[in-house]
Amino acid sequence: MATEWEGKSRGTLLGYKIYISFLKTFGISAAYFLLVFVILYYVLFSPKSNRDTYSYFRKRQKYSKWKSVLSVFKNYYTFGKTLTDKVAISTGLRDKFTYTHDGIEHIDHLLQKNLGGILISGHVGNFEISHYFLEDRYSISKISMVTTMAEHQNIQEYMDRISVKSHLKFIVVKEDMSHIFEIHKAIDEGGLVVFTGDRYMPGGKTLTEVFMGKEAKFPMGPYLLASRLNMPVLFVYFMKGPKRHYDLYARTAQFNARDAQGLLKEYTKSMEWILKKYPFQWFNYFDFWEDRKNQ
Repeated sequence: MATEWEGKSRGTLLGYKIYISFLKTFGISAAYFLLVFVILYYVLFSPKSNRDTYSYFRKRQKYSKWKSVLSVFKNYYTFGKTLTDKVAISTGLRDKFTYTHDGIEHIDHLLQKNLGGILISGHVGNFEISHYFLEDRYSISKISMVTTMAEHQNIQEYMDRISVKSHLKFIVVKEDMSHIFEIHKAIDEGGLVVFTGDRYMPGGKTLTEVFMGKEAKFPMGPYLLASRLNMPVLFVYFMKGPKRHYDLYARTAQFNARDAQGLLKEYTKSMEWILKKYPFQWFNYFDFWEDRKNQ
């Protein structure tokens, strides 16, 4: 991996098709087992990603050297299981999974007020699939997710064809900034807009804040927009639990109007809290704290 996120995930269309075929034929448990061999490949042939993940456990979580090495494998395996779950749930196996929630009343409140709001998550857990669970409770058409759609185009088109259709709306970030108008429109109509607050596109504007003991860069957009609009903000996470279970968390952000830095500081505290509970679900596989860049 690079010292910053390169804007695109890894994988090939053929690899996706083979894995999804295996999942549908042999089931989720068998797919989890197959992951062991996939993870071994990444451990052997992704030295930079291994180094960055090891550094996260060693420097940020303060694990011992040996525990950090073992944690790299566990982190990859957990990530692989969340990707497997995403495919399984999005292709019709939602009933194989359960979830509980902590703080969902905050989402209830915003939707009942019909005044709009902003949700900020991160590349932890598996928030991308939360809408398949929330559809049991809400009209998902009131929730929009801001995305770069950074998946390879042919993979994205394939997943769109085989996925169970959802009423969740996606707002794609565009170079001409037209997505800003879509975000404002969604909020003006009383909807909730979801951002990921921990990863910026190369060349994008950033804010810096201390996170897990060291300064790191975060995308400016979500925090600047939320603070200027003076909208209610929730920090939301959908974390993988034991077996086929997930836990939804929603927490209200406390910040002053037009204080983007203050909102970011609250976010980093929230992320530190969730990563203390789920240390193996940090899925930013690049030099997030620029440890290598500064060497």
